[in-house]
Amino acid sequence: MNDKELSSLLKYSSPRELYIVTWNNLLKVLFCPFKVTVLNKVGQLKKGQIVLVEEVKITNDLKTVYIIKGVAYYYYHFDILSE
Repeated sequence: MNDKELSSLLKYSSPRELYIVTWNNLLKVLFCPFKVTVLNKVGQLKKGQIVLVEEVKITNDLKTVYIIKGVAYYYYHFDILSE
């Protein structure tokens, strides 16, 4: 995806919210900050630690990234804790 296509896509998204589909097929929006559990040690984060996602971004190849304490981590290192 080139930069023009990416910028076109991003004008419809917000770094402060994330849409998820729940276990019972409901669409839900999470607003930052939201809680996640660390699945495996990554960077300065320890397995089992609960942290807050400050922002949600995407990379040029459309992978979701969570900003936690100012550092970017791929989404697959975490499990979302939603009420």
